[in-house]
Amino acid sequence: MGLLIDWTTKALCQEGDPDALFVQGAEQNNAKKVCRGCPVRLECLADALDNRIEFGVWGGMTERERRALLRRHADVRSWRAVFEVALEEEQRSARKGNRRRIPVDVNF
Repeated sequence: MGLLIDWTTKALCQEGDPDALFVQGAEQNNAKKVCRGCPVRLECLADALDNRIEFGVWGGMTERERRALLRRHADVRSWRAVFEVALEEEQRSARKGNRRRIPVDVNF
């Protein structure tokens, strides 16, 4: 089971005010809280990174955090593919009975 193609209808932020994700300063921390339990957080983040979305909180990251990640990993052409591989490795590990969860660390 990989990332969903049509993820937007499953996003937790669909239940609230969309403008709440396009805030500045300390308010961004509240916006990021919406993303924590979202079942499509990685899909959202991959979409924002792959499409170089400049504004708002996407996948639990602010525009500043996303820009920093893109600078640190300028060679990545598809964040969706990166996250797909990480999820596959996590699932493979779980099938082998390895109880240790491999976190998908988007901060590298």
